[in-house]
Amino acid sequence: MKVAIVVPYSWSYWGGVVDHAEEQAAALESLGITTRILIGTDPPGTLSRFLHPRSGRSDEPPDRVIPLGRSVIVAANASLANIVLSPAAIPTLKRALRSERFDLMHVHEPLTPVIGPAALSFADVPIVATFHAAGSSRWRALAMASWGFLLERVDARIAVSKAARRATEAYAPGEYLVIPNGVRVPPRSASARSGGTVLFVGRHDPRKGLPVLLAAWARVHARTGARLRIIGADPLAVRLLISRSRFDDRGIDLLGPVSRERLDGELTGAKLLVAPSLGGESFGMVLTRAFASGTPVVASDIEGYREVIDSGNGRLVPPGEVASLAAAIEDLLTDEAMRLELAAGARAAAEERYAWPRIAVQLRDLYSSLLGTADGHRAEPSRQERHAATA
Repeated sequence: MKVAIVVPYSWSYWGGVVDHAEEQAAALESLGITTRILIGTDPPGTLSRFLHPRSGRSDEPPDRVIPLGRSVIVAANASLANIVLSPAAIPTLKRALRSERFDLMHVHEPLTPVIGPAALSFADVPIVATFHAAGSSRWRALAMASWGFLLERVDARIAVSKAARRATEAYAPGEYLVIPNGVRVPPRSASARSGGTVLFVGRHDPRKGLPVLLAAWARVHARTGARLRIIGADPLAVRLLISRSRFDDRGIDLLGPVSRERLDGELTGAKLLVAPSLGGESFGMVLTRAFASGTPVVASDIEGYREVIDSGNGRLVPPGEVASLAAAIEDLLTDEAMRLELAAGARAAAEERYAWPRIAVQLRDLYSSLLGTADGHRAEPSRQERHAATA
């Protein structure tokens, strides 16, 4: 089986959907399924620095990535997304579909232009679509009015959580399977961790709630001596936020974007992950990534996060409440027995519910059902192959 994984964003900039697609491809490959990721890329250079204020990856995309063009920053869902909007991506996508001869296409965020609608238009194989976003968004109504009819070409719809399903059903009613984002589970490590390190992992977007954590940190640091390490957010932007808001910067380390391997190491060595988001989260991939490392989580009690965190793997606090957030962090930093109990629960949740081998099998079975064979190979030739045979 050969599967096209189509993503409307840029491989060059870290993000949840991009990370999901890469790990999805690797997990499917481990089952013997050939994959290609059709996605935007922004090579390092002057133009990328002009179009994207934050730094991106400096390495070359892996061989399974088929670049479709550059991206631009677009404000969406209280965040900044790197979306490919160039019309030049459309013929590039069409050529790739023709030359690669896929058996099935899996499109992430299929209504996001230009790649999503183009992929739905040109596909002549079964289509699976995954919807990641939660919350409300003004652009969805415009997208549905403009090219929503293309969703009729989708053979199976997936939502990554119940929150994502509810959000999507509001503008695109239909049947949705709930298949959560997967996570790589590293080898088990000791849960007793030296020092008192707390992590924040995410971009400096309004919905991520970083100012709430910074406001709480002076109290946490004064009472516990712990250090807060901020990963993903641009260090210059965070320094500006700290300066403008007059936050105390003691006990704070700004790491900026880091490699996947570095992030794994940071999570493995941390006492806690804190996710103070204010809303608009459909799942929270960073939560399950912490779980996989045996790191419990303190997070906002918002839709999306509630599906992942329970009393056995973390703590939920009211969003935006500085005192409640500080108290929850302090409680777990000063009660090692409780922290270790939650760490064990977090690891178990990752292994039992979110590990990529489990998710990949669900996807393989879905693909096979759409292709009509138990071994995942297409039972009938595609329209394109039938045309070629009679030409």
